[in-house]
Amino acid sequence: MERPEVLFDESHCGQCACGEGLDFQFSFAYQPIVDVSDHSVYAYEALVRGTGGESAWSVLSKVNDRNRYSFDQICRVKAVKLASRLGMKAMLSINFMPNAVYQAEYCIRTTLAAAKTYDFDTRRIIFELTESENLSSIEHLVSIIQAYQDMGFRTAIDDFGAGFSRYNIMTASPPDLLKLDMDLIRDIDRKPNKQAVVNGIITMMRELGGSIVAEGVETVEEYAWLHNRGIRLFQGYLFARPGFESLPRPHFPDIG
Repeated sequence: MERPEVLFDESHCGQCACGEGLDFQFSFAYQPIVDVSDHSVYAYEALVRGTGGESAWSVLSKVNDRNRYSFDQICRVKAVKLASRLGMKAMLSINFMPNAVYQAEYCIRTTLAAAKTYDFDTRRIIFELTESENLSSIEHLVSIIQAYQDMGFRTAIDDFGAGFSRYNIMTASPPDLLKLDMDLIRDIDRKPNKQAVVNGIITMMRELGGSIVAEGVETVEEYAWLHNRGIRLFQGYLFARPGFESLPRPHFPDIG
């Protein structure tokens, strides 16, 4: 589908790249999402960090209702800018805050301007939302997903299975990718109840035409069980830890 013409506002891009609108600075670490079918890196997820590599919480604890929109916009620009500088060729997964997006078509302009400025192909951008974020309107979230997909971006839901899983989103506007919450993944090779839940999600996504990312995989046993169920996209310490301002090369363990 062709992306509709959108006017670029490159002044926003420059302002966001410099962090204007915030009274704190931050950077990113990148963690690979691997495709085990061909031992490639499918995407890198941009994970917010302090400027010295401090935890995500050291940054996110400073986000509030007053600066949420600026933070969301600056995140997008900084993630694209650093990915371009590092020579990223894989997809780039950017987390966004649905509550900071009041109109998807307007709020996307800064991202498009950043991609143009830093010569990053927008077809390689995934917008990833956290399933557990407290949303005031499911209809608002559905409208964002639909708008981003209509513009040619891929979408993902993170932490699916954490708290209240919004299956009404799946019926109204299913994402391209569904990332299983790491609590579902942990010890799944020996937890029959978790296995039953994940088997159901696998069937659901197969019929919806989307893909699953097994996130937070730490052991060979977890990997083997999930791989045997047909999952090919993985993320977790077993493959690579996040690299601060770098693109770590993943390790692919042998499961026979």
